[in-house]
Amino acid sequence: MSDPTLTSEALDFGSFRPEYTAAVAAATAPILDKVKGVIPEIEWPAHAPYVAEIQRLKKERNAVVLAHNYMTPQIFHGVADLAGDSLALARMATEVDADVIVLCGVHFMAETAKILNPDKTVLIPDPKAGCSLASSITGADVRLLKERYPGVPVVSYVNTTADVKAETDVCCTSSNAVEVVESLGVDRVIFLPDQYLGKYVAAQTDVELILWQGQCEVHERFTGEEVRRYRDGHPGVVVLAHPECPPDVLQEADYVGSTSGMIQHVDDARPAKVVMITECSMSDNVAVNFPDVEFVRPCNLCPHMQRITLPKILRSLQTLEHEVVVEPELAARARSSVERMLQVGRGKKG
Repeated sequence: MSDPTLTSEALDFGSFRPEYTAAVAAATAPILDKVKGVIPEIEWPAHAPYVAEIQRLKKERNAVVLAHNYMTPQIFHGVADLAGDSLALARMATEVDADVIVLCGVHFMAETAKILNPDKTVLIPDPKAGCSLASSITGADVRLLKERYPGVPVVSYVNTTADVKAETDVCCTSSNAVEVVESLGVDRVIFLPDQYLGKYVAAQTDVELILWQGQCEVHERFTGEEVRRYRDGHPGVVVLAHPECPPDVLQEADYVGSTSGMIQHVDDARPAKVVMITECSMSDNVAVNFPDVEFVRPCNLCPHMQRITLPKILRSLQTLEHEVVVEPELAARARSSVERMLQVGRGKKG
């Protein structure tokens, strides 16, 4: 029986280390076959025991794992029951038939799942998995903005805390932001907190947007010059960019859209070579399903997303930690803005 030296994932879990056995190898072989193009086979014995044990515990706990597109491949393809972008995860959270939801993403996503499921147990494997956008604004900030611009409705990116959502008329995600803004039927809105997404939306609509100066610490690091270098170094590459990137990046892109939109574009266009200007785990996850497409991989990692690991997911299921709690009155107010978002374009693919 092998006892591989594990990566830092094992250290997340202390001294406990599920064993890699022949039974574990056999049970996880189909997953390995799927991901071996992005996870070296020599590393699989480090991941497989956790994958197998998580799959077992999910059944025992009547739990589901929801994973954002930025999770690492061993999570995204290994243990996730449902995966997608922020809009998809919000919708999925309202549809799951389980007692426990383990949200593999950052804290605002788990908080949103709890807001939509007040009677379910919602867990996040690491409560320190935060978000630079969510931390850039507070409910008090929104109240001050509403005093400054009385009567102007507030549209908040779903990448916000519950206290911000509670002060919001309707939430949005990158995949439906333009549609949400235009659904209000007004000439001006307060749009929070991502300034780059806001500038992108403003260019797509006649509605005037009052912006907040927040940004994503991953996407703001990309530059238009960097995109041009990718084109020079990889002739013919198709550039897909997330709208949280700065405007000079979006100007250089062939396609701008949400993470789900990027996946759909690859599926529709089947480019020979593509680069996704977003968090770099995304490219690995998408490449698994498109082996005929060459992925150029920029590597800006989200330090918060990287806090979620297989050992932490396993511990979360074993101990039912860390439970996300939102005060009922606050949750009720926040739920209104999220549910209103979900009704915009209901049934359309995000």
